[in-house]
Amino acid sequence: MRDTITSTRTNPNQSESPLMRARKRHGVAVRERKAERATGRATRSVAIEPKALLPLTHSEEKLLKAILAEPMDYIDHPEYHLEDAGERIYGAAEIMRPDVTWYRPLMDDFIAARNRTVRTPKSQSSVLLTGAQERVLFMKYNFARFSVSEIQKRAGTRALTLAEARDVLRWHGIATRYREQLAETNLALVLAMAKRVRISEVDFADLISEGNMALMRSVDKFDCGRGFKFSTYACRAILKAFSRHGIKVSTHRKRFGSEYDPTFEKSNHLETVRATHERECADEVRHIVVANKADLSEIELQVIAHRFGVSGSGLVAEPDITSANLTLEQVGQVIGVTKERVRQIQNKALEKIRAALADANPNSSREMADDIAAREGRRPVDLSAN
Repeated sequence: MRDTITSTRTNPNQSESPLMRARKRHGVAVRERKAERATGRATRSVAIEPKALLPLTHSEEKLLKAILAEPMDYIDHPEYHLEDAGERIYGAAEIMRPDVTWYRPLMDDFIAARNRTVRTPKSQSSVLLTGAQERVLFMKYNFARFSVSEIQKRAGTRALTLAEARDVLRWHGIATRYREQLAETNLALVLAMAKRVRISEVDFADLISEGNMALMRSVDKFDCGRGFKFSTYACRAILKAFSRHGIKVSTHRKRFGSEYDPTFEKSNHLETVRATHERECADEVRHIVVANKADLSEIELQVIAHRFGVSGSGLVAEPDITSANLTLEQVGQVIGVTKERVRQIQNKALEKIRAALADANPNSSREMADDIAAREGRRPVDLSAN
């Protein structure tokens, strides 16, 4: 019994949950190096097998896998290859991040009132960068991406060590922070370029979205080593993105001339079939009444004619009331009986008409029953069982 317990504790696969095993299968393989062990003759480092995973959270594993999926792209600079590059680049003073709380209300004003004067962005924390400040931010941003790329190159096809995985996550976080700072500082460029273009066919919100995407691509592709301001490069890229989007919208409208109409998505075939069926049934019933194929008596013909307005059939002698739908009491006054007696005569005549209709078309009863059940949301009734 003691041997069984010992073997169970020493086997890690039996103590792991199915969720942990699934994370190991789909996670990033990471090698973990143990601390150097001193022996009697020499000191050497011992490594665990590549199956050992880095003890990260599930979100960190997903982020690390996404980072390592493709080689990291960056804008190279000679200073990155110096020994003290990190200290020289990140030793500069930090630049204050801008306050972008003005952006959302300003966008709402642009969309709600396109033709009136809109307030300009004013904020106590707005930042206007100089050329030197832009260079510092871009150097920090690209050096962080450069560091991730160097770790990827050193690792090659092997699994990352614990320190390398941590460095990848740290440098990626630094690059993301500076990328957001550069984009937020230059958000006003998109609005300024959007006011310069005149594309009536494009929605303003879509135009701003395209401009923001062009701004993010400009941050990734800008080379600060050439000595130009970022706005010189970004404004041209934003205007080019506006032009491409306008051409795409114009081409789409030429190809699909009509606007989207939600009513076209719903077919009225079922309503058309039902209306046609009702009209055919009404014509059949009228033919049965006019031709008296149900063997109705004279009084029954008069009640049906007055109650349902069957005109032009010669069933009623009075021409002034042939097309009127009279009530039971009115019909009783015409033929000289009570309204209860009129109701009895009407029900008896309808039974004869229904029987004649069933004899003329045996499937009509089933079709009528199915139609009524479909309207009421019930299952069709099986009449053959009766």
